[in-house]
Amino acid sequence: MKVRWTPESKITYLKILAYLDESWSQRELQNFVDTVENVINQIIDEPYMFGASPKKKNIRKGFVTKHTTLYYRIKPGEKEIELLTFWDNRQNPDRLAY
Repeated sequence: MKVRWTPESKITYLKILAYLDESWSQRELQNFVDTVENVINQIIDEPYMFGASPKKKNIRKGFVTKHTTLYYRIKPGEKEIELLTFWDNRQNPDRLAY
């Protein structure tokens, strides 16, 4: 399966990287990048390994860190995984569309 980043997933990912770059060390930044890459590879290998979102059953939520969840959609007909957003778990969950 191929992976497609939505504009929102790119923006939220880059915001997290900017925050880590500003507030943490390069080591923490690189650890996050590596962790995201590993999670995406796990999703490619086993797309249904993470649970469905409670709000929308066709959306799945993958654990990245204790502070970050990756929401994604599987499009089996197109053989594609669509990354939707990186969510900061410390935010108000009512604001999450997924």
